[in-house]
Amino acid sequence: MLAARLHGPRDMRVKRAPHPGPPGRGEALLRVRCTGICGSDLHSYLDARIGDTRIEGSLILGHEFSAVVEAVVAGSLDGNSEPLKPGTRVAVDPAQPCHRCELCEHGHPNLCCRLAFCGNYPYGGSFCEWMHMPARCCFPVPKSVDDEAAALLEPFGVAIHAVDLSKLRVNRSVAIIGAGPIGLLILQLARLSGADPIFVTDKLPWRLRLAAKWGGIPINSEKEDASKRVNAETHGRGVDVAIEAAWGEQSSVAQAVEMARMGGRVSLAGIPGDDRLVMKHSTARRKGLTVLLIRRMKHIYPRAIRMAEQGRVDLQGLVSHRFPLKRIVEAFQLNTAYKDKVVKVIITS
Repeated sequence: MLAARLHGPRDMRVKRAPHPGPPGRGEALLRVRCTGICGSDLHSYLDARIGDTRIEGSLILGHEFSAVVEAVVAGSLDGNSEPLKPGTRVAVDPAQPCHRCELCEHGHPNLCCRLAFCGNYPYGGSFCEWMHMPARCCFPVPKSVDDEAAALLEPFGVAIHAVDLSKLRVNRSVAIIGAGPIGLLILQLARLSGADPIFVTDKLPWRLRLAAKWGGIPINSEKEDASKRVNAETHGRGVDVAIEAAWGEQSSVAQAVEMARMGGRVSLAGIPGDDRLVMKHSTARRKGLTVLLIRRMKHIYPRAIRMAEQGRVDLQGLVSHRFPLKRIVEAFQLNTAYKDKVVKVIITS
């Protein structure tokens, strides 16, 4: 089969790899259909690490994916605790918690002490043609949700979890820093929650146009001071909730803190390239802010699938580029350079 392996910073190679073979107990053999390039994949591609996790050998990246079940051990149950059958189209949760540690037992599998995660060293990901996954990570999708949308259920799930933790409410004001895929999905959910107004900041004009299309108030952070604009628009009050959904850079986190009102909430979904969290302490302390860090999601796929099936969110509207697996290096080069009005890149296997 074809597989794309990262061997070091910006060193990705597409080569033949052994077929994974039949699945083991509780596993499914999956034929990968679509995988989205995530911001965390870009971090790994650029630096051969994400946070403090370094890629110490070659690694197949990729974790936002959809697939078809090729084979499954009899009696294996899917994510809904139903028998999983060959031929089923599935969205795949890349997180593989142990379900036995203290955090899992307390209902926080996203914080599992022994979490295995696709495309995060040393666990291989989905930029390949076939792979094994636990059957319980597989969630069947209806015909109305195509393969691309099914792959995007993973970032959509992260956005749902971010909105859950942020406790958005009707007519509460929100600022979203970063109009990438996660930020734009959070925007759509914020609109569904009844939040108003919703400010969205970014440096890329084509992403801000999407934000405006989906009901956000766009602010180009390269052309004006986004914090001053938000505070001016709210008559000095600030927003109830500020959600950082960029790369977690020092400036974007600091902006979120400046935009939040006294007693407000700041949710951090971005991943900083330098693995540091920096904000002005006096501002956060004097405002009495609640600061939350977003760690993926908790059994949200069923909710995400229902919303996609009902057409309550526009997942396809995020997709700007599509590449076959054999051209994945070109896709990463385009995405990391933010060329050609890129928003979301899908790799087809």
